[in-house]
Amino acid sequence: MDAYQAIVIGGGIGGLSAALALHRQGIPVTVHERAASLEPVGAGLALAPNALRALDRLGVGERLRALATAHPAIGLRHPSGRWLARTDTATFEARFGETITAVARADVIAALVDALPDGTVRTNSPAALVTPGGTTEPAVVSTPDGNRPAALVVAADGLRSATRAQLFPQHPGPRYSGFTTWRTIVSPTRRPDAVGEVWGRGQLAGVVPLADGRVYVYGAALAPAGARAADGDEKAELLRRYGTWCAPVPQLLALAEPGRVLRHDVWDLSDPLPAYHQGRVALLGDAAHAMCPFQGQGACQAVEDAVVLASALTPAADPATSLPAYTAARLPRTTAIVTGSRRIGGLVALRTPAATRLRDAALTLAGLLPARTLLNRSARTYNWQPPALDATA
Repeated sequence: MDAYQAIVIGGGIGGLSAALALHRQGIPVTVHERAASLEPVGAGLALAPNALRALDRLGVGERLRALATAHPAIGLRHPSGRWLARTDTATFEARFGETITAVARADVIAALVDALPDGTVRTNSPAALVTPGGTTEPAVVSTPDGNRPAALVVAADGLRSATRAQLFPQHPGPRYSGFTTWRTIVSPTRRPDAVGEVWGRGQLAGVVPLADGRVYVYGAALAPAGARAADGDEKAELLRRYGTWCAPVPQLLALAEPGRVLRHDVWDLSDPLPAYHQGRVALLGDAAHAMCPFQGQGACQAVEDAVVLASALTPAADPATSLPAYTAARLPRTTAIVTGSRRIGGLVALRTPAATRLRDAALTLAGLLPARTLLNRSARTYNWQPPALDATA
């Protein structure tokens, strides 16, 4: 083929991470984003140790760590305020090498874009796969400038990926998890004392401090797909649901700007795809393995995808023969995390008094176990080590 050209469809965290990873491999890349700007969808983001190591490969890990806000402990509480389990962050860091870094999603987007060459990202530029190509033919992507050939196409076009539907038309696609979510960032006058999640009957709320005194607040609750607040006021809906819960949840929600409360239903790919590639096209992030948010791994896994994909490619490598290794590396790991996230959602979904009492008792007993025993349950996710890119070898 002629000069190696990669095209990324989608300018979210996964697409931008893929572009930066390819750039660091010396591969020319262009990102096409349908939206007019990279205004991020969502408010806050938890970067677990596995994602931070991948971001180090991209050269932006330290910038994002610098935005972290230290807190001595995080945990899980009952709506009354009673602690069900609590984890010392120093113990967590000793086990995994670092703690979970909470940042604004906008800060992650900015870090990735700033590390890319000017002109890499084209907004207001919808792109769609025309043909996936093969061993002797390039892939072809339609863009506002016409059809463009590419040696590699990275489809990071999200939950409703048109690329995925084109490559795997027999796949059933996303399934509704039963949950809807709310997210917002507020600026209280003092940092909250209690950090973590509160689990009730069929719903939860979370409190995560960010940089500059801001706090990321979120909720998840069982609801019919497509349901919205009857009066259109999602802040009021949050206060109706969580207004009697323990501090600081109601107090933080009261500070939310109504127009900045984001609500999205949660869909996942509970049916795994047969592969994450076809021809010269690689699926990445939610396009490949959309998952429930209950392990905080959605964006983390997209960043992992980006580094693993790029590590298999160099300007001299042919993606048509390299992409099977990407599927082999990513499909088993992400499928297990999708399953685990849905399983945790099943615990949140419990609603009867007897079931929630039993769940809470089990969580309390688990919290009495040695910290190492509890943290070992997350080791497979958090201990992941990224492959080296040429720039980080």
